Amino acid sequence: MDKTTSNIQGHLETITREIINILTTYGLDVVGAIAILIIGLWFSGRAAKMIGRVLTKSDHIDDTLITFFASFIKYLVIVITIVAVLNQFGVQTASLLTVLGAAGLAIGLALQGTLSNVAAGVMLLLFRPFKAGDYVEVAGKSGTIKKLNLFYTEMASGDNIRITVPNSQIWGGTLLNYSVNPTRRVEMVAGISYDDDIDTAMQVLLDTISKDERVHSDPEPFVAVSELADSSVNFIIRVWVTNGDHWQVKCDLIKAIKLALDENGITIPYPTRTVYTESSS
Repeated sequence: MDKTTSNIQGHLETITREIINILTTYGLDVVGAIAILIIGLWFSGRAAKMIGRVLTKSDHIDDTLITFFASFIKYLVIVITIVAVLNQFGVQTASLLTVLGAAGLAIGLALQGTLSNVAAGVMLLLFRPFKAGDYVEVAGKSGTIKKLNLFYTEMASGDNIRITVPNSQIWGGTLLNYSVNPTRRVEMVAGISYDDDIDTAMQVLLDTISKDERVHSDPEPFVAVSELADSSVNFIIRVWVTNGDHWQVKCDLIKAIKLALDENGITIPYPTRTVYTESSS
């Protein structure tokens, strides 16, 4: 029993000496690494908030871009902190970075499609062809922009269906932004009968347009004969309005023009077909 107790005490003394040697050799390094880690994590959060506050003061940067830059700064500081901690323990960070770079290259080759979406997302965030709330048409889809991520862009269609489009399709395609300009042109076609007077009809159209206060006078409304169609003489009507009034003005003018033409006895023709039959004797 005494021999067993002696062996246990010997092992404990050996372990204690090893712990003391480790603490003596690496104690300051461990304390320094912990301090660097704590300070780095604290500073990453503070840096992200600081960047967010600075960018928020600008009227030219929207919330999506602010969030992206704040997150980027936060994770960049964290990566630098981890490298500093490893360096504190004597790890050759240059070799580690080389290994990580090679691994990143292999992963990048395997995820080319995903990374192309990330690259496209970064370009969209930097060049800002649209912002949240804009109505756009892209990749064969149209809707209101809800949010932009690094991998995809989320839109809502007119009937509130969620549309998710990969960023690479947006950056590599043609984008129509209906909201970016302050004014838009409303274009319509109205037809009258060949028996009606063209000048009278044109004046009725101009008078009807001028009654709508939402129609801009500069550029002035444009009405002209555009086509001698099969069953009607067609007028092209172009007016400029504030962007947000586009659809409502168009709908209201179509109704007003129909009522005005009816009131002035001007016929709006519609296609007709004459059928001749032969009677057999």
